[in-house]
Amino acid sequence: TDNKKYIFIADRYNDRIVEWKYNAKEGQIIAGGDGRGNRMDQLNSPTDVIVDEQNHSIIIADYGNSRVIQWVNQNQQILIENIDCYGLAMDKNGFLYVSDREKNEVRRWKMGEYNEGIVVAGGNRQGDQLNQLSFPNFIFVDEDQSVYVSDDN
Repeated sequence: TDNKKYIFIADRYNDRIVEWKYNAKEGQIIAGGDGRGNRMDQLNSPTDVIVDEQNHSIIIADYGNSRVIQWVNQNQQILIENIDCYGLAMDKNGFLYVSDREKNEVRRWKMGEYNEGIVVAGGNRQGDQLNQLSFPNFIFVDEDQSVYVSDDN
């Protein structure tokens, strides 16, 4: 959701992002919807979407294309490539968090600086120990920057 109470849905199996305005009778496609693919205007199994109010954009975990992509007024920019991205979160300081199911970790990036990022959870192979994750899915970051992660196992 955003500050206007709009709801944004990653419609994974229809390869699109749908925006529902407050009290609307139907949603509106705001990203993807041009068939499954890897062109800049296409998505492939998007699994999560967050609103970046500061940059007036949405950020999408384009899972099937192994990329995190930003959409601003129908203009697209790949932020992170070659990542088995699934879940996204942004903290109050504007850091972007992305779960990587292949590496079993969550990394954090400063917006605008897309290097390797910093591992903030997992990263110690797949497992069930307190320092491990097993196919991480969704992420929540609280006001104190504590990171909460759901995983499959």
